[in-house]
Amino acid sequence: METEAVYARPELLQVAEAVARDKSIDRDVVFEAMEMAIQKAGRSKYGHEHDIRAKIDRNTGEISLARYIEIVDNDTEIENKAVQITIDEALAQNHDVEVGDFLTDALPPIDFGRVAAQTAKQVIVQRVREAERARQYEEYKDRKGEIINGLVKRIEYGNVVIDLGRSEALLRRDETIPREHFNNGDRIRAIIIDVREEQRGPQIFLSRTHPDFMSKLFTQEVPEIYDGVIDIISVARDPGSRAKMAVLSHDSSIDPVGPCIGMRGSRVQAVVGELQGEKIDIIQWSNDPATFIVNALAPAEIAKVVLDETNQRIEVVVPDEQLSLAIGRRGQNVRLASQLSGWNIDIMTEAEESEKRQAEFVARSKAFIEALNVDDVIAHLLITEGFTTVEEVAYVPVAELSDIEGFDEEVAEELRARARTYLETQEAELTSKAKELGIDDDLKNIAGITPLMLIALGNNKIKTRDDLADLAGDELIEILDGADMKGVLNQDQADTIIMAARAHWFADDEAPVETSDEAIEQATDVDIDKKADETADETQESTKE
Repeated sequence: METEAVYARPELLQVAEAVARDKSIDRDVVFEAMEMAIQKAGRSKYGHEHDIRAKIDRNTGEISLARYIEIVDNDTEIENKAVQITIDEALAQNHDVEVGDFLTDALPPIDFGRVAAQTAKQVIVQRVREAERARQYEEYKDRKGEIINGLVKRIEYGNVVIDLGRSEALLRRDETIPREHFNNGDRIRAIIIDVREEQRGPQIFLSRTHPDFMSKLFTQEVPEIYDGVIDIISVARDPGSRAKMAVLSHDSSIDPVGPCIGMRGSRVQAVVGELQGEKIDIIQWSNDPATFIVNALAPAEIAKVVLDETNQRIEVVVPDEQLSLAIGRRGQNVRLASQLSGWNIDIMTEAEESEKRQAEFVARSKAFIEALNVDDVIAHLLITEGFTTVEEVAYVPVAELSDIEGFDEEVAEELRARARTYLETQEAELTSKAKELGIDDDLKNIAGITPLMLIALGNNKIKTRDDLADLAGDELIEILDGADMKGVLNQDQADTIIMAARAHWFADDEAPVETSDEAIEQATDVDIDKKADETADETQESTKE
């Protein structure tokens, strides 16, 4: 085996050190880029079919250049004789080698011409840039949710490019606070919301409108939050205008609101100043949704609240003069309170609430009178005791009905019997109507679908499981609303039913299959590949319960 040609270039060590220091990348990465550039120049000179390798001594800067030929077994089919040779041929040339070794032919130093030098430069620059991007991604990929400081480098179509020192980040126009303006060289604070590897390199995305930005600012300003004595439970923002923040103290002796405000408002004002004057309401969090929502709607005074835990909805009754204050300008106050609590909030005046309750009372009385064949006195008694549907009367324990003043066990049994007879008759009529509409049994068996829903779907030409599966959750709600069934399903319930309808599409997904790019492109926007089966199981369990 021949030795490799060696020629010293000590200035390479200085160049590698300077580039590595300037770009904050490993010194070996720069040497590898140089070696690739020399190899590429060597292949251009001696032929691309050859396996030409260059090595740079990390201590002396000496460059060794050689052509490598692999020793392979005699049975191996050789496709390129320039890079492979059989063991018998190598031994015939008096080489003391084994299979897997390489023969090396030393090559003389390369005299880089203008084109070769330019090519080498491009290779080095490209590899250094790739290494710099990899370093940038590794440095920032685990820093999501962290506040960073930077300088405005340039502004492109409203998007702000920020210099972070060794990296650049992007603050998109929709992530800036309305009406705030930046100039080149301005110092800026923002939160990292995403770090993604894209074709043009890693991209760091920042935000000044994200709720977590305000949370992190308070964490920096309030020691009690930083130490974990006070927790920020949720934040709702209308960036640049108003925000609400719910806080909880883990120490009963510490009021969670006071430390966040600070002496004479110093702490909250520091955050307000950073957020361009955004007004901040700090609210004590409560386990009781009603109490928490009443606090969240401050400064409006609340007269009464009515919770609907099933649909995560709450009705808030306010005096007439407090209505505009509770709603806020352009609905801002109630919108932020809803985001903060996670509940849908309906605000009405006392007069509107009275009218609504009266209308509900009349409608329920009429339903009980017709279904149970009773007079209005008994119907009113049932409503007063909290009964709202015929189903509740049909399946309530006899003792609970007989406890109503004026009722005995015989009356209770009779009411239950009449309610069940009515429901059976109604179900038979609906089943017959569904059959007339040509609705498939598969559609009837989907958990969460009631006979009334079947009729509404059938009237809208949704007659098979696949017909229902093709709908979106909001389309199902729209169909039911059009059939005077408004409020029967919320968005989550509708989505669950749709996912259950789609479950049979993925019944065979347990076996591993190859998915083509075309199939992926044709998939729906909803993430249903794994979630459908889980949803079907959940709905079946809820039906059993």
